[in-house]
Amino acid sequence: MASSVFEQPPLSTSFFSNNSISKTQRLLLHTNFSPTPKTGRTILLLQCSTSKTSSNIVCAAAIDPPPPPDQNRLPSPDADVALEVASATRDRRKIVRVAWEKLVRWSRSLRSRAKTDVLERTNKVVVLGGGSFGTAMASHVAGRKEQMEVNMLVRDPQICQSINENHCNRKYFPNHKLPQNVIATMDAKTAFTGADFCLHAVPVQFSCSFLEGVAEYVEPGLPFISLSKGLELNTLRMMSQIIPQTLKNSRQPYVALSGPSFALELMNKLPTAMVVASKDKKLAKAVQQLLASKNLRISTTSDVTGVEIAGALKNVLAIAAGIVEGLDLGNNSMAALVAQGCSEIRWLSTKMGAKSTTISGLSGTGDIMLTCFVSLSRNRTVGVRLGSGETLDDILSSMNQVAEGVSTAGAVIALAQKYNVKMPVLTAVAKIIDNELTPQKAVLELMNLPQVEEV
Repeated sequence: MASSVFEQPPLSTSFFSNNSISKTQRLLLHTNFSPTPKTGRTILLLQCSTSKTSSNIVCAAAIDPPPPPDQNRLPSPDADVALEVASATRDRRKIVRVAWEKLVRWSRSLRSRAKTDVLERTNKVVVLGGGSFGTAMASHVAGRKEQMEVNMLVRDPQICQSINENHCNRKYFPNHKLPQNVIATMDAKTAFTGADFCLHAVPVQFSCSFLEGVAEYVEPGLPFISLSKGLELNTLRMMSQIIPQTLKNSRQPYVALSGPSFALELMNKLPTAMVVASKDKKLAKAVQQLLASKNLRISTTSDVTGVEIAGALKNVLAIAAGIVEGLDLGNNSMAALVAQGCSEIRWLSTKMGAKSTTISGLSGTGDIMLTCFVSLSRNRTVGVRLGSGETLDDILSSMNQVAEGVSTAGAVIALAQKYNVKMPVLTAVAKIIDNELTPQKAVLELMNLPQVEEV
């Protein structure tokens, strides 16, 4: 049987028909793929058989596969780049893995040496105030140790009853159960007797009168942990001054607790980080051990002034941020305003002796971001409603919690004048609160301030 091979250019289809063969002939079609000896091209051979002759006909639809790689050819530049990228990726992943492993080993080493003696010997904690944050911290501390007694000293009989009978603060957290070891009382003597620590959660403007009413039951060595943020309106005092002066004990142990922390999220046991500040480093470490848990990180610092000033001024700045939101001025103006406010807080606090690093930490930038940008903030809510056209009286009368920034604003400006610090944004907030400036006019005045060098 004779056969012949004819090469045809490759086509996009493998359909073949042979019009030269009669329909009456019996066709035997055999397909084969084989490379030709000269070109290495693969062609499709169709063998057609009749009773008399048979022949090989090249399919015009033969398909050429890609040629085999040349073993002597050098790698292309693209291949070299791909190899380099793959190598760099492996190196980067190794660096990250090693860094993480070092961090984990360091963490485990410190945790293994962490002391627990403070928590072990603490049998009773008293919390002053039955507000949202005081309740949240009472719940948190009580959860640290079941055998610990946590007494909440409150003035509202309904809150006292709901805590003791239903184990919840119906006014602020009606859907959250408190630990069984949280007890409410309206009797100061009962609350303070045998207490190892005191958490002060009374609003700043009412702290002096509250403490005067309980001073006789306070032991001179009882550590006070202040949760209150703000400045006393008439005296410009911080809590680190109000507590020892009101208790008539300049050596009353004192710690300030601050940082980005909403009471609701503490109640929900969401991850939170805060800072305790005390000039007594040993006391700061003790409070750190008392409060720190798997849900709450506690850092320490000796910069009491920085922590308290940042905590007070961020409430005023949050009102300004809310006004921008209420006026619908956009994201650019919001970022510019908060950045300017952060600078103003830094200018005043450092003039008062605070560390600039404190202002960039949890109690400064951390708390500012939370209070200015999140809708749960009471002070921001006041600002939003002011920017939307509501009056301050209507806003305050409709709220069941205190927005410290409203009362603090005037004190902040008085303090700024005392230390000769210009604070355009916070001063504008104070003027708006005093009803001497509209939010719209304040924006125009701030935008028309002289163009100056950033400091």
